[in-house]
Amino acid sequence: MDLEFVRIINIPSHEDERGVLSSIEQNIDVPFDIKRIFYIYNIKAIRGSHALKDTNELLIAVAGSFVVSVTDKNNTKNYLLSKPSEALFVPSLIFMEITQFSKDAVCLVLADRNHDLKQYLKTKEEYYQYIENIKLK
Repeated sequence: MDLEFVRIINIPSHEDERGVLSSIEQNIDVPFDIKRIFYIYNIKAIRGSHALKDTNELLIAVAGSFVVSVTDKNNTKNYLLSKPSEALFVPSLIFMEITQFSKDAVCLVLADRNHDLKQYLKTKEEYYQYIENIKLK
């Protein structure tokens, strides 16, 4: 997978005198069926630091901010997430690290697969080797 598939998705939001309501619908606002939802907060260290073999994810800064670094076989790109009305789509086989969390950061993640530790490529070296093996097949 290449970084060209990583992209910001605008989440439909509706504002009135009461505030803002944002909603996400699978296969409409999110380009996949949602199988898993989790969130991280009170973050004290880098998160992510892996690629997933077959899982697509959507990351949202529902509070605070953080930086998502995505890497493919050739390039790295950084995204600052700080608006709850924006999400970052990270497809499978993209190495990801999440850093620079504000104190109040909450990262919501939607995924199209259930959690499976066998799908994790836990280091960049393991990721690059896996990508190279795919090319050779």
